[in-house]
Amino acid sequence: IKKEKNPSYIFRGADNTPYEKVENAEPVSIADEVPFEIPESWEWCRLQTVCTKLVDGDHNPPKGEVNRTDYIMASSTNINQDRLVGLEKVRYLSAETFLKENERTSASAGDIFFTSVGSLGRSCIFDGSLNICFQRSVSVLTTLIYNEYLKYCFDSGYFQNKVQKEATGTAQKGFYLNQLASALIPVPPYQEQIRIVAEVKKYLPLISKYEKKQTSLNELNDNFPEQLKKSILQLAVQGKLVAQDPSDEPASVLLERIRAEKERLIKEGKIKRDKNESVIYRRDNSHYEKLNGSEHCIDDEIPFDIPDSWCWSRLGDLGISQTGNTPSKAHPEYFGDYIPFIGPGDISNGLINYNNQGLSVEGEACGRTIPEKSIVQVCIGGSIGKAAIAQRKIAFNQQIADYRYLFYVMTCPTFIGFMKDHAGGTATPIINRGLWDKMLIPVPPLEEQHRIVQAIERLFPYCDKL
Repeated sequence: IKKEKNPSYIFRGADNTPYEKVENAEPVSIADEVPFEIPESWEWCRLQTVCTKLVDGDHNPPKGEVNRTDYIMASSTNINQDRLVGLEKVRYLSAETFLKENERTSASAGDIFFTSVGSLGRSCIFDGSLNICFQRSVSVLTTLIYNEYLKYCFDSGYFQNKVQKEATGTAQKGFYLNQLASALIPVPPYQEQIRIVAEVKKYLPLISKYEKKQTSLNELNDNFPEQLKKSILQLAVQGKLVAQDPSDEPASVLLERIRAEKERLIKEGKIKRDKNESVIYRRDNSHYEKLNGSEHCIDDEIPFDIPDSWCWSRLGDLGISQTGNTPSKAHPEYFGDYIPFIGPGDISNGLINYNNQGLSVEGEACGRTIPEKSIVQVCIGGSIGKAAIAQRKIAFNQQIADYRYLFYVMTCPTFIGFMKDHAGGTATPIINRGLWDKMLIPVPPLEEQHRIVQAIERLFPYCDKL
């Protein structure tokens, strides 16, 4: 090996602080450079002091061979998770090129590879099984101390933070050879290096298990508020969130009034008669549906049990539903700021963005509108099931349906799951209005509905604080 330029010698002074003597210069204190205390039997040194080889890769790498050979030139992208990866994509060299032009950067068994450019700070120990050399992004080290100990030094928080903090460059950061050579390394006695490595290896599997558990816990904590809200909604629609009151008017009476109100609107010509009007009732401890004059058992459709004072109903039988449409964009005069025009992207976290798009007076006449307090729900795409209550009159496009009842029921896991399970389409899932109207809705007595909503809106703010 060549004589080291400006050899460094670090020692403890009379004041018990570290000093460094470089070549023939006077010793200088490096107490402000030393990052932490070490035992008295240890020493600090510059990395180059404990290496017989410390080189970076080829700055002008030769062109690769057309055909695959046994000689490869890799880069920092080929070092990850303490091993060599992606070697099927490396540059292949001829034996002559490898030996002649890359002798300086070729590696031997036991050498450490350290990524100096790009993916900074990764390292691995070479097992000697390949004829390998590197481009400039990797440094190759042959060390006189225990190589596995030095590898763990590189992996330590101290060294990783140093590399990230001191890396230079614009397009690509680099921790270059001179920086690596002058880095301070804590050196224990050799036998202690071996004991340290053995101890680290003993705990690494436990650390890996802990990391997986911690990742799962973090995911649970991140998702817990929303999962808790879903659980509250599911309890609510099953009649388990608030107590039933025997004095409440049964839900069957409420449904009779709804049917009577719809009949009145039909006679007045305000709405059209539903072609598939349904009535669901219990008999002999089973659920039956009367549809178009015929009766059949629907026990296999009922997703869960509900209290005796509740009833099941199809969504379309509880009010007036409709899908939206989009006025022709060939008529720019249809668009303006007279009335908000809502699409799926305007609904988020139960709220509506009214300021994204709008229609003009002419556009409203060509579109479809719903009044204040209507419920809108996305029926297409990845956000299928998102819903909100409109706080003002709005127009909406054909990807959204509206409803005027049971917002919380329509956003609980059972019914969002129904929409996703029955959505057609391939790349973009969509549920049509016919299927949407057929969703089974559990209907509590009206007074219990009020108590359920009050309970939900009392509990949800606590979920948001978790």
